[in-house]
Amino acid sequence: MFTLKSEQKVCQIGPWKVGGQPGDNPPLLIASMFHKGDRILGKRKAGEFDREKATAYIKRQEELSEQTGIPALTAMVANSADEMKRYVDFYTSLSDKPFAIDMWMQDPRIEAVKYVSELGLMDRLVYNSITPWDKDIPGQVEQLKELGVKHVVVQVYDDQDPTPQGRVNSFRKMMEMIGENTFETILVDTSVMNLPATSFSSVANRMIKEEFGVPAGLASSNGTFMWKDAREMWGSEGFSSMNVAAQAAATMFWCDVIFYGPQVIAPRIFPAVVSATLMLSTFVYNETGRLPSNPNHPLYKFFGDFAEKLK
Repeated sequence: MFTLKSEQKVCQIGPWKVGGQPGDNPPLLIASMFHKGDRILGKRKAGEFDREKATAYIKRQEELSEQTGIPALTAMVANSADEMKRYVDFYTSLSDKPFAIDMWMQDPRIEAVKYVSELGLMDRLVYNSITPWDKDIPGQVEQLKELGVKHVVVQVYDDQDPTPQGRVNSFRKMMEMIGENTFETILVDTSVMNLPATSFSSVANRMIKEEFGVPAGLASSNGTFMWKDAREMWGSEGFSSMNVAAQAAATMFWCDVIFYGPQVIAPRIFPAVVSATLMLSTFVYNETGRLPSNPNHPLYKFFGDFAEKLK
């Protein structure tokens, strides 16, 4: 059920291996910071934000990543290149880990990438993202190549076909414009539109991994945080339970990357993803007799004696 017949690419982003056969490598968690509604923001245009809280969030995620073996990076959201430059300077003053830039408009994204290139940090940059809605994908790709971008997220979706096959068809079209060996790393985001449709994205992940062998994932937080009625029905505690359950479930099904939402919720997300990652590893073992190849996998961190017995 979980194992894929085709060869799977494993990408190296900083210290982390991403992709491969299900169960081998823990999923890469990507948190958002400075997004709309982020309480650490002050006046966006003036570059005001709560640096103390932002520092605490970044450090806490890194602690959880080190403790669990789950790789995690911060995706910073900005509206302009100047705003993103401030965030990049702030983040890189605190951490030596990879990071992502998340900007809706193509031109400011490129300007921000130019700044990262000037800083000599292209090995650490994850470009988020090339989308089907970008007006000039070939032109954007050419600029990214010239700037030396190595790691990109490619978002896929077909407005006319919301099924898993529509997402696969979208990726096929995107790759015709991007080119197979243009970047060292391509992470596919199969566009979650609501909570039940997360399963469509999961199936699309499997189909894309089978056909192309590249790491695939989803923003499970889009499905949970857009369900506004859940918070009204169950309050913050009930919403939190729903959110971590849905994101853990997504972890189980062909998911190499998870955009989990606001970084402030990291202490709730990591235990849920660890639980799902542990169970996936033993599902795969039962199916194949194979244990995770990654020595930093949570199975070895928390249940090393059990893993030894399985060997």
